[in-house]
Amino acid sequence: MTTPTDLRYTASHEWVRTEADGTLTIGVTDHAQEALGDVVFLELPEAGRVVTAGESIAVIESVKAASDIYAPVAGEIIAANQEAVDAPESVNADAYAAWLFKIKPANAAAVDALLDAAGYEAAIG
Repeated sequence: MTTPTDLRYTASHEWVRTEADGTLTIGVTDHAQEALGDVVFLELPEAGRVVTAGESIAVIESVKAASDIYAPVAGEIIAANQEAVDAPESVNADAYAAWLFKIKPANAAAVDALLDAAGYEAAIG
């Protein structure tokens, strides 16, 4: 299992990358995809949707279970990764390359409250 140190994390197993333009790219962690097993379906939020931090906004299904994916911060969805929807197994192949959606955060500083890599690893034991 890998936990890149340049990302932020949530206790609900989303990773967050801050882009140069201030937008956030979000996916599920390597730990999450390992726990889920073979991912077979993704339902992602549509661009333009305004979300609150902690809101359930997407679904990931595997052969084992279905799980909600939560917004790590409040903001507006600006993109969803159709390639991941079309090939959900890409999440298993590389959880950090297979981003799921992008958010324009309502407050850029909200990212600072998320877990760093060490904090996430401590949270998952």
